[in-house]
Amino acid sequence: MKKWIASAAVASAMMLTPLQAFANIGDQTLRPGMTNNDVKQLQQLLKTKGYFTYSGSLTTYYGTYSTSAVKKFQKAKGLTADGIAGRGTFNALGVYNVNNTSMINYAKTLMGKPYKWGGTTPAGFDCSGFIYYVFQKSQGITLPRTTSLLYSNTGLKVSSPSKGDLVFFDTSSGRTGVSHVGIYIGNGQFIQASTSKGVTITDMDNSYWKPRYLGAKTL
Repeated sequence: MKKWIASAAVASAMMLTPLQAFANIGDQTLRPGMTNNDVKQLQQLLKTKGYFTYSGSLTTYYGTYSTSAVKKFQKAKGLTADGIAGRGTFNALGVYNVNNTSMINYAKTLMGKPYKWGGTTPAGFDCSGFIYYVFQKSQGITLPRTTSLLYSNTGLKVSSPSKGDLVFFDTSSGRTGVSHVGIYIGNGQFIQASTSKGVTITDMDNSYWKPRYLGAKTL
């Protein structure tokens, strides 16, 4: 996922919120006793799913409460309940080790493919079918099939998207909530399966999409 490779980038990132600055949660195994910014994000993921129930503030320390929450989650998902958050645990939490460059490049090879309700192949995609296909073919990752499940069960919410993040919209005028998803590709643009144009690249600030934007999640 996102890597900080220059000291200037690191310094800049430290001025952002924790969710913005450390979007590479899952790149390393987290263990009891560690102090790491990723621990706070792990706690947030577990809290969202109802496993981290500590009433105090989230912290960077992987202590008793974090270990207990991880074990409960692992047991519920049929994983080895060792309290260590490794790749299998993060996958179950909906946070994957994604090569965003290759994923975006693959998505762009599908430009112009038609829209089809319920479609999950180049013969025709709907919005979530496009996401499902791209991640499966380019990353070997099987994501939930529907937009609502992608929004509720995968990734980590971020305050602003980075390349490779999923971006979500409400195109139902508030009737159903989240109803559309695309992949943010940078420079204020996302790639999506549009009902009118098929797979296309669109500006986030487009007069149609901007007021319908709900948020982004990093995988």
